[in-house]
Amino acid sequence: ASQGIGRATAVAFAGEPGAKIALVSRNERKLQETAEACTARGAEAVCFACDVTDDEAVHAMAQSVLERWGAPDVLVNNAGAFRPGGLRQMNAATFREQIEANLTSAFLVTRAFLDPMIEAGRGDIFFMGSVASIQAYPGGVAYCAAKHGLLGLARVVREETKGKNIRVTTLLPGATFTASWEGSGLPEDRFMPPEDIARTMLDIYRLDPRTVVEEVLLRPRLGDI
Repeated sequence: ASQGIGRATAVAFAGEPGAKIALVSRNERKLQETAEACTARGAEAVCFACDVTDDEAVHAMAQSVLERWGAPDVLVNNAGAFRPGGLRQMNAATFREQIEANLTSAFLVTRAFLDPMIEAGRGDIFFMGSVASIQAYPGGVAYCAAKHGLLGLARVVREETKGKNIRVTTLLPGATFTASWEGSGLPEDRFMPPEDIARTMLDIYRLDPRTVVEEVLLRPRLGDI
């Protein structure tokens, strides 16, 4: 929740009545900035510094959140990282790092909160996929593999929770104006604003509980970059 889509999502949900928001990231300074933006909208926001690729750190963070507020109504798996590289150029360490950041993190965080959400009898789980979850492109071997895997993970969670009153949604956004695109030289209006991705999640959350949006694809008006 320290920047980009994660921050925009936290701020969007902060406007909900009585919102209590757990903000998670490794960067405490940026998290605090997000917390201030959330409290300005009337929410209670607490920062939890955590490396979501670390099993023990995720467990400790989840226990802190659960002890403070109980099971979350909404869980957003938004952690991610992108480093370009084709199959022949990418080393194994960089490949593993992107799998950990984009895929393993969502597995760990979802596993940590799923049982409490099931016991509470309600909840929405959002996975931040990408157009790279459904479309491969040269030079993105690790990112595409991770995001394809994330979509598969989300689909499994959806199947395993159909009878548990849990809704599972995967967002598949194209190019969004975040720090990942800094230095690209492209104008801001060529990208989607992160606030639109956040608004999409909030609108889905507000739907009647009988309705689930399983997957939603969002692209810039002029198409992919």
